[in-house]
Amino acid sequence: MKINVKMMAFSAVIAAVYTAVSMAIAPLTFGNIQIRFAEALTLLPILAPFSVIGVTLGCGLTNLFGAMLGVNPLGYADVFIGTAATFVACLLSVYFRGYKFKGVPLLSAMMPVIVNALIIGAELAYVIMPHNLLVGFITFGSAVFVGQFVACVIIGLPLLNYMDRSKILYKMM
Repeated sequence: MKINVKMMAFSAVIAAVYTAVSMAIAPLTFGNIQIRFAEALTLLPILAPFSVIGVTLGCGLTNLFGAMLGVNPLGYADVFIGTAATFVACLLSVYFRGYKFKGVPLLSAMMPVIVNALIIGAELAYVIMPHNLLVGFITFGSAVFVGQFVACVIIGLPLLNYMDRSKILYKMM
């Protein structure tokens, strides 16, 4: 796929929206119990695969600003680990977009939920409960799973459905 100027600009807008939404509600965005509402945007690559760049950049900027402001308990490591988790989740969402359950790309929507529960759950366990990694991983991984489920499945899928039906995404490109 050849990326043009419009796609690059749209990716920058996605990154800005992801970062703005995340930082506006920073207490919910970071921590061991979190609902990062901007993660609903990780489903955009289902409709527009090039948006992986914007979502990943937005996550990276959010994690960086969170570390710089001291609100991200995972610190600067999350800039790399958390951003990599979002990147992998977006790629998997694109990969599984053809698999639908009653017309809904549920498997794609679950990719950010599963990937972040595993990676961020492990990262939180290592930072917050290094003395008991298994309990920490189960605890934090479960909390991240629930937060991601809310963001991606409960909020993200209806948002994705709206964008697909209204063709708003295609009008911007």
